[in-house]
Amino acid sequence: MIYCVIPPELADELYDRLVEHYRSNSNVQVIVDRRSENRRDGEDEISAEIAERRLTRDRRRARPGTFPALHDPS
Repeated sequence: MIYCVIPPELADELYDRLVEHYRSNSNVQVIVDRRSENRRDGEDEISAEIAERRLTRDRRRARPGTFPALHDPS
């Protein structure tokens, strides 16, 4: 399924025209975007623990040992 998403500002002008244009193609569905402008408004309510975990999480495994000192050729 292919979705042709129209911004709400252009819905009055384009919706009917695009539905008519894609009428013969059953794989295309024309829809109007109804999401709010900022979907991340509630992110301020994330607990401090979760925010800290997001910052410090590192999935790479730890490498034991140390690196040898680099020698300056000059």
